[in-house]
Amino acid sequence: MARVSDVDISKVPDDVRPIYERYARDYGPFLNQVKVFAHRPPALKHIMGLLLELYDEAILPKRYLEIALVTVSTINRCEYCIAHHAPRAVQHGLPEAAVLDILGKVPEGFDEVDLLVRDYAVQVTNDFNRMRDGVFVELKKHFTEEQIVELTLRIALCGFFNRFNDALQIETEDGVEQLLK
Repeated sequence: MARVSDVDISKVPDDVRPIYERYARDYGPFLNQVKVFAHRPPALKHIMGLLLELYDEAILPKRYLEIALVTVSTINRCEYCIAHHAPRAVQHGLPEAAVLDILGKVPEGFDEVDLLVRDYAVQVTNDFNRMRDGVFVELKKHFTEEQIVELTLRIALCGFFNRFNDALQIETEDGVEQLLK
């Protein structure tokens, strides 16, 4: 059990109940997380609501999104996020060996763009105040500015979720595959 109690959907204000319900039903097996966020309805409304809107728009190919999220979660050692996103990365075409070795020099099956996304996620997570313009020249060869903004946002948000999930010790839901130990 998390360090705080779960909040059932019946206990949240009516205006955020649809977000709670949809996040729990459609976003993936993140029910334990939404039950904790429900302590703060504005956070549930805006953060989970934001994730649902980004999910609906899907302007960033899922392969690159999952590379970024697994990279950040591996750096931050967030078992909850790795357990959720590593299987998704495999689902979007990454070899399991690559996911297990995502911080290795050249993970199996990674191409030039995969490495660019992985390295960008590392820089945004660990060295965000010393990034060089050259990385954006490279990103702009493969992504629109809208996609670069979303990629950066998702990397930064992942760092937030890593800290939130681990600080409150949100348990991984039953049935979520533990790809990485």
